[in-house]
Amino acid sequence: MANYIGGSAPAMATQVAEGYILLGANSLRTFNPAELNLLRQEIEKLQREARAVVPPPDDAKAQRARNQKIARLGSALQVISHQLTGRR
Repeated sequence: MANYIGGSAPAMATQVAEGYILLGANSLRTFNPAELNLLRQEIEKLQREARAVVPPPDDAKAQRARNQKIARLGSALQVISHQLTGRR
Protein backbone atom coordinates (compact mmCIF):
# COMPACT_ATOMS: atom_id res chain seq x y z
CA MET A 1 0.00 0.00 0.00
CA ALA A 2 1.33 3.39 -0.97
CA ASN A 3 2.01 6.10 1.58
CA TYR A 4 0.49 8.88 -0.49
CA ILE A 5 0.06 12.08 1.47
CA GLY A 6 -3.64 12.83 1.25
CA GLY A 7 -4.61 9.19 0.75
CA SER A 8 -4.25 8.70 -3.00
CA ALA A 9 -2.07 9.68 -5.94
CA PRO A 10 -4.63 12.15 -7.39
CA ALA A 11 -5.10 13.80 -3.98
CA MET A 12 -1.36 14.10 -3.46
CA ALA A 13 -0.89 15.53 -6.96
CA THR A 14 -3.58 18.13 -6.25
CA GLN A 15 -1.89 19.10 -3.00
CA VAL A 16 1.43 19.47 -4.83
CA ALA A 17 -0.26 21.69 -7.45
CA GLU A 18 -1.77 23.91 -4.77
CA GLY A 19 1.54 24.23 -2.92
CA TYR A 20 0.59 22.35 0.24
CA ILE A 21 3.24 19.67 -0.36
CA LEU A 22 6.77 20.16 -1.63
CA LEU A 23 8.31 16.98 -2.97
CA GLY A 24 11.88 16.10 -2.16
CA ALA A 25 14.06 13.01 -2.21
CA ASN A 26 13.36 12.32 1.46
CA SER A 27 9.60 12.49 1.07
CA LEU A 28 9.69 10.03 -1.85
CA ARG A 29 12.10 7.55 -0.28
CA THR A 30 9.38 5.08 0.77
CA PHE A 31 7.71 4.94 -2.66
CA ASN A 32 8.42 2.08 -5.04
CA PRO A 33 8.80 2.74 -8.80
CA ALA A 34 5.21 1.75 -9.61
CA GLU A 35 3.85 4.21 -7.04
CA LEU A 36 6.15 6.95 -8.33
CA ASN A 37 5.00 6.32 -11.90
CA LEU A 38 1.36 6.58 -10.83
CA LEU A 39 2.07 9.87 -9.04
CA ARG A 40 3.98 11.12 -12.09
CA GLN A 41 1.00 10.33 -14.34
CA GLU A 42 -1.37 12.23 -12.06
CA ILE A 43 0.95 15.23 -11.91
CA GLU A 44 1.33 15.24 -15.70
CA LYS A 45 -2.46 15.17 -16.05
CA LEU A 46 -2.83 18.16 -13.71
CA GLN A 47 -0.07 20.00 -15.58
CA ARG A 48 -1.91 19.53 -18.89
CA GLU A 49 -5.12 20.79 -17.30
CA ALA A 50 -3.37 23.83 -15.83
CA ARG A 51 -1.82 24.69 -19.20
CA ALA A 52 -5.23 24.43 -20.87
CA VAL A 53 -6.67 27.18 -18.67
CA VAL A 54 -5.88 30.58 -20.18
CA PRO A 55 -6.75 33.50 -17.92
CA PRO A 56 -7.68 36.89 -19.38
CA PRO A 57 -4.66 38.98 -20.41
CA ASP A 58 -5.56 41.77 -17.99
CA ASP A 59 -5.85 39.48 -14.94
CA ALA A 60 -2.30 39.42 -13.60
CA LYS A 61 -3.28 37.62 -10.40
CA ALA A 62 -4.84 34.70 -12.30
CA GLN A 63 -1.86 34.49 -14.65
CA ARG A 64 0.54 34.41 -11.72
CA ALA A 65 -1.46 31.67 -9.96
CA ARG A 66 -1.51 29.59 -13.16
CA ASN A 67 2.22 30.01 -13.71
CA GLN A 68 3.01 29.10 -10.11
CA LYS A 69 0.91 25.95 -10.36
CA ILE A 70 2.65 24.93 -13.59
CA ALA A 71 6.06 25.61 -12.02
CA ARG A 72 5.26 23.57 -8.89
CA LEU A 73 4.09 20.65 -11.00
CA GLY A 74 7.14 20.88 -13.26
CA SER A 75 9.55 20.82 -10.34
CA ALA A 76 7.69 17.88 -8.79
CA LEU A 77 8.07 15.98 -12.08
CA GLN A 78 11.81 16.66 -12.04
CA VAL A 79 12.14 15.34 -8.50
CA ILE A 80 10.16 12.21 -9.34
CA SER A 81 12.19 11.61 -12.52
CA HIS A 82 15.42 11.96 -10.56
CA GLN A 83 14.14 9.55 -7.93
CA LEU A 84 13.18 7.00 -10.60
CA THR A 85 16.49 7.19 -12.46
CA GLY A 86 18.53 7.10 -9.27
CA ARG A 87 17.17 3.68 -8.33
CA ARG A 88 18.19 1.86 -11.47
